[in-house]
Amino acid sequence: MNVKTKDKIATVIFYLIAFLIVCVLAGLLGYILVKGLPEISWKFLSTPPQSFQAGGGIAPEIWNSFYMLVITMIISVPIAIGAGIYMSEYAKQNWITDFVRTMIEVLSSLPSIVVGLFGFLVFVIQMGWSFSVLSGALTLTIFNLPLLIRVVEDALRSIPDAQREAGLALGLSRWETITRVLVPAALPAIITGVILGAGRVFGEAAALIFTAGQSTPILDFTNWNPFSATSPLNIFRPAETLAVHIWKINGEGVMPDAAAVSDGASAVLILSVLIFNILARIVGRILYKRMTSA
Repeated sequence: MNVKTKDKIATVIFYLIAFLIVCVLAGLLGYILVKGLPEISWKFLSTPPQSFQAGGGIAPEIWNSFYMLVITMIISVPIAIGAGIYMSEYAKQNWITDFVRTMIEVLSSLPSIVVGLFGFLVFVIQMGWSFSVLSGALTLTIFNLPLLIRVVEDALRSIPDAQREAGLALGLSRWETITRVLVPAALPAIITGVILGAGRVFGEAAALIFTAGQSTPILDFTNWNPFSATSPLNIFRPAETLAVHIWKINGEGVMPDAAAVSDGASAVLILSVLIFNILARIVGRILYKRMTSA
């Protein structure tokens, strides 16, 4: 068997593997959307759930999911950018930084339920914040930080050293070179990674079961006082997210229409994650074109 024949066989095998993966993903997404899309309506998206009767919606769960995501990203993105800049531009290349990178990789591979138990012990019990938006957001921050730090560090490391040298040659300080040259050049990759990370934590359930809780109070969307118990902005109230709601109703089964609610909520969750991924690609391409054309 000559080299060209081997190459063709390998190419066919790789195409078959890729086709199989696409079919599995398409089948999974298609199954969820086919079952869930007919259940989605404005009433379903805008009304609270019902515990023991049919006809409930998922409005509080949608709000909790996005609200917790926003708080998580507000906390995690600045920390990740600072840590990524330090690891890429300031930290010396020795066994200590190699050890830190190894620990980051270990943290990124931890099961989410382990992170959730850590958040339960630290934020819920030790800090006394109980099941709350804040406990869930801080736990998701721990869950998301390793990924974001690596994204920022890799984005900065991918920039050629010539740009660093050019900034220094123009009289810029090291910090000015980082903030005015390197970070803007790495911004497309950073934003793409942040959006992908947002989609990752949006669908998280295991870590939030032990930290944000499996219930939510009756929210008054006309009350925006963050210190009120019924305010949507209160960070110290329990907050059942969309993913936790799906897990809960499938586990308890007390709703007469639990299957329909689960199908509709799953479709909403899948569509939200797909939107995050599509936005990541669109924003990344737009920023990349702007940076390359500037």
